[in-house]
Amino acid sequence: MTTNMRPVNENSYILESHTTILEDREETVPSTRSSLPLACFNFINSIIGSGVIGIPYALQRAGFGFGLVLLILVAYITDYSIILMIKSGHLSGRFSYQGIMDAAFGRPGYILLGILQFFYPFVAMVSYNVVVGDTVTKVLIRLTGMKTSSMFAKRQVIVFLANLFFTIPLCLYRNVSKLAKISFFSLVCIAFILFSILVRMGEMSHKVPEHHASWTFFNNDIVPAIGIMAFAFMCHHNTFLIYTSIEEPNEKKWETVTHVSITTSLIVAVLFGLAGYATFAAYSQGDLLENYCWDDDLMNLSRLLFSVQILLTYPIECLVTREVIENSLFKTDPSAQVSDNTHYVITLAIILITYFISISTDCLGVVLELNGVLAAVPLAYVLPALSYLRLSEGSAFNREKIPALGVVIFGVSIAFFGVLFLFLDFDKFNVCSHGAVMSYCLPQNTTSNFTNKISETTWKSKLPKMRSSGPVYRTKVAFHNY
Repeated sequence: MTTNMRPVNENSYILESHTTILEDREETVPSTRSSLPLACFNFINSIIGSGVIGIPYALQRAGFGFGLVLLILVAYITDYSIILMIKSGHLSGRFSYQGIMDAAFGRPGYILLGILQFFYPFVAMVSYNVVVGDTVTKVLIRLTGMKTSSMFAKRQVIVFLANLFFTIPLCLYRNVSKLAKISFFSLVCIAFILFSILVRMGEMSHKVPEHHASWTFFNNDIVPAIGIMAFAFMCHHNTFLIYTSIEEPNEKKWETVTHVSITTSLIVAVLFGLAGYATFAAYSQGDLLENYCWDDDLMNLSRLLFSVQILLTYPIECLVTREVIENSLFKTDPSAQVSDNTHYVITLAIILITYFISISTDCLGVVLELNGVLAAVPLAYVLPALSYLRLSEGSAFNREKIPALGVVIFGVSIAFFGVLFLFLDFDKFNVCSHGAVMSYCLPQNTTSNFTNKISETTWKSKLPKMRSSGPVYRTKVAFHNY
């Protein structure tokens, strides 16, 4: 690994076996160290990803003003939790996420982390298929002019072909380290999407109808909003890779890298949030690109780049889930490899299961929010803070440890209330507008050719359902960031 090492995309987890400090360093320390600016770039590259697409939706859920406050708060807590991970690494002498969990809680902690690292990317793969099916289908209809009754205009067929010719060949590789290069491509895609959103701000804001809840300061859906924001800042899996790449790493240098990286990522997230919400306000969807008209070729290019980006991320997610299964069920020696046949069977089984789940549902809002509150939040906040509390000396109520205790309480509360609210509002989860043509995109007094066309009356019925002070409606992709 060289100084131009770029960590893989935002959900790429490095599953390492039980190792000592020497073994960990041999596997993770690059032969040539990185400067602080390069380490910052690599970390920013790891943080900024598809999650920023969902920030306008998170602002809609929490209320525009309070949502911005929450966004800053989530960034601050993320910054602190990342620093805690490195502190835990020094306390335990184990420089990997798995290592600090093993040192703090033994085998149960290691297993718990493995379960979360399986669940999170597995659901991500399902959501990727859903986005590709909906997005690529519409783009193909626009580009080719094919009829909506055509076989190749069906999302099930598009997802199947994408899996057959794209994801399966890439997923069958045992080592996808070469895909680390897509991290920079991902950053380019995100930059282009932001550019497109800014270009279309004026034009689209005039098309979008007014809504009385558009600029509400505070809404009730705080917990789902935090889940989406937490996903957007999810980067803990790359923490130790970046840290051990720094020339003469220490905690002070790491604090600098973390502060610069999180602050820069926060600025990008705020830009996405402000631009997207200023354009669509209460109509903002979980996948912001769904708000744009399907005859908008600039945004169609953005959709296509976004689809390619997540298709390239899919194999990395598959690697994580496969490694968890192999290490848990088929390996007695962590350093050994399973047979080729076992490797192929596990890989194909994962891809098939995610495929069938993705084509059997048209609304993943509830699944993605559960993924956020039950996987992203524990991985980003609860486990790092708990590890630090367990590894450091003294009572949990010591002055120096109270902030870490606060992070644990914050994470556990979000997870608990997130699940509670999901079940309380279960009747609202099937209200999805993802994949539909927006009412402001339909020609006056004409009909649309799209399969998922909805009339003005139908679309209005799907507008935010009001609960006290703000709009609440579910979309299929509340990215996904988480």
